[in-house]
Amino acid sequence: MIDRKRLTSLFEAEQKMFLERNPKSKAAYEAADNLFGRVPMTWMNKKAGGFPIYFDHASGNRIWDIDGHEYIDFALGDTGAMAGHSHPAVVSAIKNRVDTLGGMTTMLPTEDAQWVAKNLTERFGMAKWSFALTATDANRWAIRLVRAITGKSKILFNAYCYHGSVDEALIVVGPDGEGMSRPGNVGSPVDVTQTSRVAEFNDLEGIERQLKNGDVAAVLMEPALTNIGIVLPEPGYLEGVRALTKKYDALLIIDETHTFSAGWGGMTMRDALEPDILVIGKAIAGGIPTGTYGLSEEFAARVLERTDLDLVDMGGVGGTLAGNPLSVAAMRATLENVLTKDAFEKMIDLATYFTNGVNVLFDKYDLPWSINQLGTRAEYRFAKPYPITGTAAFESADAELEDFLHLYLANRGVLLTPFHNMALMCPTTTKADVDRHNEVFEEAIRELVSA
Repeated sequence: MIDRKRLTSLFEAEQKMFLERNPKSKAAYEAADNLFGRVPMTWMNKKAGGFPIYFDHASGNRIWDIDGHEYIDFALGDTGAMAGHSHPAVVSAIKNRVDTLGGMTTMLPTEDAQWVAKNLTERFGMAKWSFALTATDANRWAIRLVRAITGKSKILFNAYCYHGSVDEALIVVGPDGEGMSRPGNVGSPVDVTQTSRVAEFNDLEGIERQLKNGDVAAVLMEPALTNIGIVLPEPGYLEGVRALTKKYDALLIIDETHTFSAGWGGMTMRDALEPDILVIGKAIAGGIPTGTYGLSEEFAARVLERTDLDLVDMGGVGGTLAGNPLSVAAMRATLENVLTKDAFEKMIDLATYFTNGVNVLFDKYDLPWSINQLGTRAEYRFAKPYPITGTAAFESADAELEDFLHLYLANRGVLLTPFHNMALMCPTTTKADVDRHNEVFEEAIRELVSA
């Protein structure tokens, strides 16, 4: 339905506008000679305008760049700022730790850590918790533990899952139905098929076929795919995975880093999931780097009874800065005062309002696109119906169309997550903010479909 020549012409006009609007960002990017790829992290080069917008300051769900433009932020640090930018309760806890109490890294525990662990137990049901600096690290350490306890070497993933930069997770289903390295995988230490197995999301037969090999220590999965669109589980899928892991003597690790958007206790509480290990990061510290993993009572006991495992020195399940007083104080403030049950109720209602508004536009313009919602987040995809596997979601991507829409929105003060079409609500997001997105989004659609 989209005239590609018209799309190219519209995109070029948006690039010109972006260039004219952001001279200071352009100059900063061109001057960044000592940064690899000219950015602090190379993924910041995911930029439709030719250079990234340079950040100046933020508050709540608003961001300002160095050229003085204000944006409604629906990206929110790709979940890392789901609590909003610089929430006063989090800022107060950080300032108290830095200015009053002192000691940001001490290699000593604080009482806040037990408060955080207890709160996470109430939310997710895991009995014992250990901290990391990122969910990636937490996933790596969880993988080490399940291999040690089961004596099995392989981890089973869903194609196009997201578990950070964990080496084992960069595997997808190939044309023959078996695993292959995800395209673009950088410097894998070994062929990923030596460490991992893979099946499509929502494919219980595929999961069972891989588990039958008898070498899978654990299934590590998001309960809904979140980095390739939002691919929701079909009825019975998550229960089926849990039943199959028990049948084939494998453990289950649930990564709630993104799916925490589902509610106060993530999808684990909402859908009564029963993992052996749960991983979460990003959002729970209000923007301060952190990660954590929780163990069921039974699995924790199995680990601790293994006196041959080095869990306190160089065994590979710890980091010097993990659980530091600053990040733990930020976690407590975020969980206690910001990402509360009441906040989630409001945020989910807004995401539903966003989703309904986008669906109205798809119907109004008869577009073969669709949108899925997972609690406080929603994401549209250029396919209808919405894909139910990671590979199908990957194949529905349209880089040119996505770049045009992102740039069109950014030029008019609305930011989506740069990697995909995800919009996330935070406690300060309003209906007016959602209305503004839908207004600009409709303008973009009208430009695309005009004769």
